[in-house]
Amino acid sequence: MKTIATYDSAAGSFTLEKGVWRGTFPIADLPKRLNFYRQQAGRYPAQAASYAEDVKALEALLTRLSMRQ
Repeated sequence: MKTIATYDSAAGSFTLEKGVWRGTFPIADLPKRLNFYRQQAGRYPAQAASYAEDVKALEALLTRLSMRQ
């Protein structure tokens, strides 16, 4: 299932969406969340593909944000 990561500059947050699940976090937590999902993929190999989608979405968001600066 595809994960979508969006940035809300007005709120200073990002949102992850995957199916019916949605979570919003402070933008300062982006590196921490990315690291969390990378670790989860290593801890739970049977679910690694699912976590890979989360990592991919967060990395893409990080790239988009770094291109803005």
